Amino acid sequence: MARTIISTPNAPAAIGPYSQAVKVGNQLFLSGQIGLDPASMQMVEGIEAQAVRVFENLKAVAEAAGTSFAAVAKITIYLTDLANFGVVNEVMTRYFTEPYPARATVGVRELPRGALVEADLTIVLD
Repeated sequence: MARTIISTPNAPAAIGPYSQAVKVGNQLFLSGQIGLDPASMQMVEGIEAQAVRVFENLKAVAEAAGTSFAAVAKITIYLTDLANFGVVNEVMTRYFTEPYPARATVGVRELPRGALVEADLTIVLD
């Protein structure tokens, strides 16, 4: 099955050997995003600001593929401190409405560039 690479300057450029997103059939796989500002490529400060930036970055990639968060099937969130779970939940409600996508939240020791939160998405396209 053919793969289509999705990229946009409205989200941070890849900081490694990966694509921002890959479309295969009717599925779109968005790589993990951290709280990097796409213009400066600098990390924003604080858990709330990073969570907002993560969702804004993911939203930009989804839009570049011609879709939106309404089509998200699964989100995985990675946190360096699970005490930040509530803050990230609150920020997520700014971007998603019911019915919510499936989700996993994973506590990790560290993330690239000292990020506090990272998230990736799987979207099913119409």
